[in-house]
Amino acid sequence: MSPRHVTAAVLVAVVWGVNFVVIHVGLASTPPLLLAALRFVLVAAACAWFVPRPDLSAPRLVALGLTLYVGQFGLLFTAMDLGLSPGLAAVVLQCQAVFTVLLAAVVLGERPSRPQVLGVVVASAGLVLIGVDRFRSAEIGAASPALAFVLALAAGLSWACGNLVARASGATQGFGLVVWGSVVAAPVLLVAAAVQTGPSHLVAAVAGIDGPGVLALAYLTVLATVFGFGTWSMLMGRYPASLVAPFTMLVPPVGLLTAWLALGERVPALSLAGSALVVGGLLVPQAGPLRDRVVRRRADAVVATG
Repeated sequence: MSPRHVTAAVLVAVVWGVNFVVIHVGLASTPPLLLAALRFVLVAAACAWFVPRPDLSAPRLVALGLTLYVGQFGLLFTAMDLGLSPGLAAVVLQCQAVFTVLLAAVVLGERPSRPQVLGVVVASAGLVLIGVDRFRSAEIGAASPALAFVLALAAGLSWACGNLVARASGATQGFGLVVWGSVVAAPVLLVAAAVQTGPSHLVAAVAGIDGPGVLALAYLTVLATVFGFGTWSMLMGRYPASLVAPFTMLVPPVGLLTAWLALGERVPALSLAGSALVVGGLLVPQAGPLRDRVVRRRADAVVATG
């Protein structure tokens, strides 16, 4: 990956890490499926008029919207509404990276390199440490029922399936994929929200969104969706899934840190050690290409001054 695209992937991971606290704020005044629906309604309503539909078949576009948006966020928001804390949600959802690498190998025939496999193993070990530390906390454990964990794992699997759809499509129009994926997701989530709240209470639920809820919705729409998934879809269309997906392993440390700063969630030593392993695992696959680029640039400099 080029340095510019590595930087973009890191920025997306930071935005998504902060996103979990933002979701927590939004859920305080908005039902989970309604919050997810409004996120994509705003993107579709504001952008579909002037953003061309990507060069993608209708079945793949529908599959992208249902997996990457409806499945992932409908399940994640519901899990957090059931009590999954923002810091723990940031950790559990990253099972998608493992799912993505495994599914890419089986479905797309992408064989990850040894450094990529090592990076996933090291980062996964870090996720296990963070998870053990969070499960060990009686307060966190009591606030996270088994159903919430199952839904979060299902959300990660849905995200991984969406990654493969984006990769298999070969489309690089990241913003177009986000906008038209939102066109698919918005009506599905609206119907689900109406079922959840009751059709007669849907308008009242929208009217009941408070000021922090509006700000949270703005963050989810502009930063997490338009910027985050627009950039992510572009990277998935340009590089192998097994190379891009591990960047999301930066999300747990950012999510844990943000939850600690904003909500007072404690980050013990074991979680910090796990976060260090996650970052180290992310850097392993990049070490070889980075070294090669440095060697090439030095060689070019020698030739230029020769």
